[in-house]
Amino acid sequence: MPAAPNTSGSARGRATLRPRKTAALLAQRIVGEITDRGLEPGTPLPSERDMLEEYAVARGTLRESLRFLEMQGVLTIRTGPGGGPVVSRPGSRHLASTIAMMLQLEQVAFRSIVEARVVLEPELARRAATNATPEQLEALRASSERMRERIADPDVFIEENDTFHGLIAEAAGNPVFSMIITSLTWICDGTPLGVEYSEAARVAVSKEHARILRAVEAGDPERAGAAMAVHIGDFAAYLEAKYPRVLDATLRWDQVDL
Repeated sequence: MPAAPNTSGSARGRATLRPRKTAALLAQRIVGEITDRGLEPGTPLPSERDMLEEYAVARGTLRESLRFLEMQGVLTIRTGPGGGPVVSRPGSRHLASTIAMMLQLEQVAFRSIVEARVVLEPELARRAATNATPEQLEALRASSERMRERIADPDVFIEENDTFHGLIAEAAGNPVFSMIITSLTWICDGTPLGVEYSEAARVAVSKEHARILRAVEAGDPERAGAAMAVHIGDFAAYLEAKYPRVLDATLRWDQVDL
């Protein structure tokens, strides 16, 4: 008797059998060449004429590929004489945009982003206390100090809050953590949803950043994780007390600052 067919992952299996568009394949090839050749941001790519000859594709296909890569932050397209595609580097905003779009389509509430940070960030602080380099510690100190000195400026507060959490994730020593957390912070500060931070709230956050920093500087993972757990927990409690409707609101792609 023949064995029953294995249906696990069948949807993905069917997807792999579907022919991929030439433009998508070309985009993947261009990215592969950028990484294989070690091309740095700012490096011009060949002209359209040269690309058409090299890749042997239609002009419409090439332009579709380049537009897609531009939207992903891989390239910038310079116009005018001497213009053309130039290598760029996608940032956390690009991943945040993709995440926000998917969350809107799934009708996910803002609360889910906050809960994800409650789970993830204490562990990242613990790892940062073990793995942070002297340069990363210096950057954390500079961010903490700038927030403290400019505490009256809400824009600086938001900027340095994002910077500090991104640096902690980077110092954890795994680029995936950094990509995820810095993307979530673009979504999670809540300001596009109407969240505001009083000066007293900003001062409290600044003090919590300083406590996290001291624990990371001391190389104390347990203290660093505990300090971050308090910090993210306080953030969640602040939203619950003052902006419960925001927590329950469905995330929207157009609320991410791109």
